[in-house]
Amino acid sequence: MVKHYRVDEEGFLEDPADWDEAFVLLVAAQDSVDLDPERWELINTTRAFYSQYGFSPSMRPLTKFIGITLGPEKGRSIYLMQLFPPNPARALSKLAGLHKPKNCL
Repeated sequence: MVKHYRVDEEGFLEDPADWDEAFVLLVAAQDSVDLDPERWELINTTRAFYSQYGFSPSMRPLTKFIGITLGPEKGRSIYLMQLFPPNPARALSKLAGLHKPKNCL
């Protein structure tokens, strides 16, 4: 049986509680994202941010949280830009099943 996800007009999951691995695979295929272990680690860390703070992170809080959680090399915006161009906070929030961050266009 195929699961259907309720998403907004930009493809962000309407209810973060509906998130699962199948949603990530679907979004990654639609957005041409290669899901290697580095990207999975960042997706899961973005979900951890949401679990802790209750909102979708913009770039600055996301990089700070990743730096604290995964180490300073991974908590750099250049690192995130290489994996999720052009807007890492937006891409990670979408893949993590969160709402679009407030300050993302």
